[in-house]
Amino acid sequence: MAQSALRILVLGASGYIGQRLVPRLVNEGHQVVAAARNVSWLEDQHWENVQCRQVDLLDSGSLEPLLNQCDIVYYLVHSMGDGADFIEREARCARHLRDGLKQYPVRHLVFLSALQSREPSARSGHMLARYQTAQILAESGVPLTELRAGIIVGAGSAAFEVMRDMVYNLPLLTPPRWVRSRTSPIALDDLLYYLAQFAFYSPKDHQVFEAAGPDVLSYQEQFHRFMAISGVHRPLVAIPLPVRWISVWFLHLITSVPPATAQALIQGIAHDLLPDASQLQQLFPRKLTTFDDAVRKTLEEEQHLAHPSDWGFDEHAHARWQPEYGYFPKQAGHTQNTTASTAALWQVINQVGGKEGFFFAGPLWATRALLDRLLGHRLPKGRPNRLWLQKGDKVDSWKVLIADPEKQLSLLFGMKAPGLGRLCFTLRDKGDSREVDIRAWWHPHGFSGLLYWLVMFPAHLFIFRGMVRRVIQLAEQSGKKTSD
Repeated sequence: MAQSALRILVLGASGYIGQRLVPRLVNEGHQVVAAARNVSWLEDQHWENVQCRQVDLLDSGSLEPLLNQCDIVYYLVHSMGDGADFIEREARCARHLRDGLKQYPVRHLVFLSALQSREPSARSGHMLARYQTAQILAESGVPLTELRAGIIVGAGSAAFEVMRDMVYNLPLLTPPRWVRSRTSPIALDDLLYYLAQFAFYSPKDHQVFEAAGPDVLSYQEQFHRFMAISGVHRPLVAIPLPVRWISVWFLHLITSVPPATAQALIQGIAHDLLPDASQLQQLFPRKLTTFDDAVRKTLEEEQHLAHPSDWGFDEHAHARWQPEYGYFPKQAGHTQNTTASTAALWQVINQVGGKEGFFFAGPLWATRALLDRLLGHRLPKGRPNRLWLQKGDKVDSWKVLIADPEKQLSLLFGMKAPGLGRLCFTLRDKGDSREVDIRAWWHPHGFSGLLYWLVMFPAHLFIFRGMVRRVIQLAEQSGKKTSD
């Protein structure tokens, strides 16, 4: 196969696979356009030789300018964690891409799908959505390569993180009967290799490949191997409960993985999923990574701070990170629109820690600080004597991680608690209005970190709603004074 630079559009570039595939494609010498709903996040990755573009696949109009300039499209979009209607949302996104490709056909469309149960009646909602998406995309007339994968072993893989959190956070593992189901987990590096190789593949129609690692393991065997490698040992007793009895709230308690995502994954592993990867291995021969080696590499990677760009690449945050912290952050916050100007809102937000304190529920903030003092952790007070905060500034016990004017102020959590967190003030200009979002992000340390978050969650909802309203009130008052 002749290998030459191609113009590649990656849809879903901010997702788990997309953010890892983009730099790999660039290293192969391709011209890459990375597209996602949150273009700011893409730009914060500082990828070299990558164009970052905003696209909302629920809005067909945002696709056309991108399709007209590329040879290959990678479709890595999924809505598994976007609510109960995710099947219809995925179908709508696929139809918009299909219609766009009919107008602006490309040479090749690569779609990362999910392994399908051999019994259609046993397919989960996630499997059905992936199957339906492939059928819709095939109607575009563009040659389609569908790569079906199951469990991925890599840092941040939802399936891996559910297993990791269960082992780290529970004294006794009591999974239901799905623990005996078998599959062939694939290492993240192997999956990315196959995806990158498809840039040089030229199918004539809809081709389906199944990806698999070299080991066929039950989930019980995966748990045992993970514990042997991690050194964290737990008794494992499978109980005869159906999958549907595993509630979202139970998953929310024991894992940092978003509950809707974890629930969808578990519903899809009630039966054996044994892929046939012979066709893929024949096309792209490769020595595959064993499950044990993939786990070792993943645990080594998770010793480092997850998503360092979200933390402003701060050395202090890196130093505080511990491998046992949940890879996925818990979050709580409030969002509200206002007609106040971005400049007025940004000026108010930069007053944090001064006369206005944290804008709302001052006694609750003081009580939280008192708890630290009782634990022997005395918190500093004060902030710089200037209007605009800068990266590295101290605001009471918090440290400024990101100060992006009129866009985001992010603070590193400085109180004593089992985990690592940050508080973000985010502004988005919507044209006729501005969106104000104040949100806490928390990476829990084991079960105690999860319990701390759940205990604080009701207070967070109350406090952040009040903070947003107070920031907006002050900004609107400032605007009225200026106009007067």
